[in-house]
Amino acid sequence: MTTVAALIIGDEILSGKVRDANAQCIIDLMQDIGVELKRIVTLGDGEDEIATEVRYCAERFDAVITSGGVGPTHDDRTVAAVARAFGVGVERSPELERMIRSWWGDRFTEGALRMADIPEGASLLYSSDGNMPLVVCRNVYLFPGIPRLFHAKIGALREVLHGHGHADANLYLSSDESAVAGILSEVDEAFPSVKIGSYPRHEAEEDHQVWITVEADSRERVDTAVNRLLELLPADEIVRVDRG
Repeated sequence: MTTVAALIIGDEILSGKVRDANAQCIIDLMQDIGVELKRIVTLGDGEDEIATEVRYCAERFDAVITSGGVGPTHDDRTVAAVARAFGVGVERSPELERMIRSWWGDRFTEGALRMADIPEGASLLYSSDGNMPLVVCRNVYLFPGIPRLFHAKIGALREVLHGHGHADANLYLSSDESAVAGILSEVDEAFPSVKIGSYPRHEAEEDHQVWITVEADSRERVDTAVNRLLELLPADEIVRVDRG
């Protein structure tokens, strides 16, 4: 399965001045296209820190999504950090420079051209939003951090990230979680291609105490694991089953 890591970048996120609105958008899209999101990290604007994390993720996952740090100001360091991660320099894209000069018109300033700087060898990925294209350096996709722009562009990944099917089911139990832990472990070990999650529920309005999730890349695998769970779990403690 295609694997992805996401880096949410910005001192303003870590300090609480701005609340992140992009991670959930990434999660939703990866679920929708059947790509496995393996890692989400929130980082400050330190170039060394960003470069280290980019290098780590680029070596381990099929694609890396960065959010933030690609604007025209001094604290936008993602481009330089990605270039450092791959041991290349930063160059100015003539194509991006033409766009910036055209779009800014009378408002153009030399400072805006920082947004035309890309890691050497990077390419451009256009999306249907009509705004600036994404910069792609090897398997790293550099997104803006502004939620409005990020959300407008995230759909471009549908054309380049190809996942597998996704199926799921949910079981709701009146059991105490510890009472069914052994059964869950047994089924988890028996079906390595299936992900089984267990989540205690303590809200007074809920009609169950444990929520079990079962996920895989096919309905057949999910159903087989669910059927085994139903064989092993106490029947009188199963509140309901939702096979998706």
